[in-house]
Amino acid sequence: MKTIKLMPLMALMALLSFSCSTEEMPDESIANVNLTNIPAAKTIEIEIMELINNHRISIGKNPLTAMGIIKSVAFTHTDYMVEIDQVNHDNFYQRKNSLIQNAGARTVSENVGYGYSTAGAVVNAWLNSPSHREILEGNFTDFEISAEQNSEGRWYFTNIFISK
Repeated sequence: MKTIKLMPLMALMALLSFSCSTEEMPDESIANVNLTNIPAAKTIEIEIMELINNHRISIGKNPLTAMGIIKSVAFTHTDYMVEIDQVNHDNFYQRKNSLIQNAGARTVSENVGYGYSTAGAVVNAWLNSPSHREILEGNFTDFEISAEQNSEGRWYFTNIFISK
């Protein structure tokens, strides 16, 4: 009977003795990033933004305004994904909090992508995914995109949306 009463305590101690480590992962911290250093827009990024705004207008939504600070934040994530060669939403809450503090955002959402070679292909992929489409069509005011290629020439994308 005493062993049964100790089981929850032993389970709690076992859980507390394990931890996750990110020491081997590259740092994606945006705390040290100069948010006024905005990367120049690439043709594919401009095309993506135009396609998204054209879609939004076609369904009666407001077009979104480009905002440099969002591009700086998106770039940190795209660069990180290229560095680790993996598409993901790692450290989203860092990006979100940075945009709340520095851009006056009330809400923040993002879409990421990998491997699409044209603006139309990545936007169509997002539109064909219910969760990504919901973000594209959401009640946002501003957005930006960062697109970077890895060493094999494959594109990574981070598209961040905010509402103020």
